[in-house]
Amino acid sequence: MSGETVITVCGNLVDDPELRFTPAGAAVCKFRVASAPRVFDRQTNEWKDGESLFLPCSVWRQQAEHAAESLQKGMRVIVQGRLKQRSYEDREGVKRTVFELDVEEVAPSLLRATAKVTRVAGKGAPEVQQARRQQGAASAEDPWAQGTPGTGRPAGGGGGWGQGSSGGDVDEPPF
Repeated sequence: MSGETVITVCGNLVDDPELRFTPAGAAVCKFRVASAPRVFDRQTNEWKDGESLFLPCSVWRQQAEHAAESLQKGMRVIVQGRLKQRSYEDREGVKRTVFELDVEEVAPSLLRATAKVTRVAGKGAPEVQQARRQQGAASAEDPWAQGTPGTGRPAGGGGGWGQGSSGGDVDEPPF
């Protein structure tokens, strides 16, 4: 991401996320985030909202489907991604410039809410799938990852969960 402007924005969704599909079948979810800084007014001695930033956002593929299913208008979110600038001419011939966020990560804010995360089984990026296969192969070859036969205890003669250095049961973790 060298040379790209990566930013993180905390704000509220202005409208419900809109899920669409490209002709090639790739999912894209678009939404807008409104972020307003809080500023202290010394004359009135109170906090006030500053100028609001309305930032159009796009998230792609599987994450787009997750965002459309999980998020809704009014929710406070944390969005991280690459800021893009695009220029165009409107119908009257006036040159306009807009900023958009190409989203890498999006999540609900837990500042004033709770969330329950549900892991989605199935597809993953090829790199993640390869890493999982390698990790599975490594654990099969790792003697520390396998238990001592017939005991249900870790190999190595002690120090694991449920057993002290003398091999007796201990109810507390080893840290």
